Formats: sequence, structure tokens, C-alpha cells
Amino acid sequence: MADGPTVVNSGGGGGTVVAVVLAIIVIFVLLILTGVINIHGGGGGQDINVKVEAPKVEAPKVEAPAKPAAPAPATNGG
Repeated sequence: MADGPTVVNSGGGGGTVVAVVLAIIVIFVLLILTGVINIHGGGGGQDINVKVEAPKVEAPKVEAPAKPAAPAPATNGG
């Protein structure tokens, strides 16, 4: 028989779960207070117009060959 008390692991991860949930809530509240997350629906937002001008790119023009190329000669057992 065992000489000392029997230790039963009760899954002591409950404190870690509470800490993670609290950390997520604190981060969410900080994002709301700093204005990163807007809970008012964005009614007073500004419209920003961005215009990007890119140069027009055309594919090079290649002329089609006048007649089809002759087939390659067959090799004899080479």
C-alpha cells in the first residue's frame, strides 16, 4: 500500500481559461476605446477617393508565318 496521501489531478486548467477569456475581453475593450472598432456604425466617416493611373500596356505585335514550317526529317534507328 502507499505510504502517503493519494493525489488526484483535478485538471487545474480552469485558471488558464479564465485568464485567456479576460485577456480577450480587455483587448476588445481597448480596441473600442481607441476607435479601431467603431460601434456607432460609421455615420460620420469621410469618403476618400483614390485615383491610380497606370500606363497602358500592349502586347507586342507578332506577324504570323507566311507558310507552315516543313516537318523535321525522320531519324533512322538512331
